Amino acid sequence: MNPHHKAYNPYISPFDPCPPIQTKTYSTPPHLYMGFQPLNLEQFTPAEALRAGTLWKPFFDPYFSPHELAKGGGQS
Repeated sequence: MNPHHKAYNPYISPFDPCPPIQTKTYSTPPHLYMGFQPLNLEQFTPAEALRAGTLWKPFFDPYFSPHELAKGGGQS
């Protein structure tokens, strides 16, 4: 699993009226794992940066819905 995608198993009550979700996942942004912004980071071109939402490649974090991840899409 991608290091930016975390998973946990919530408590499931025996009285829950809905089918439980066994494992819940969430995404953490890459900037949480950098203490500071180093010099000379690799950059996107201006057109790519507009599509990616950031100028610096290490800060890029594509969003994939849980449905895409369950199908196997979006994992690299």
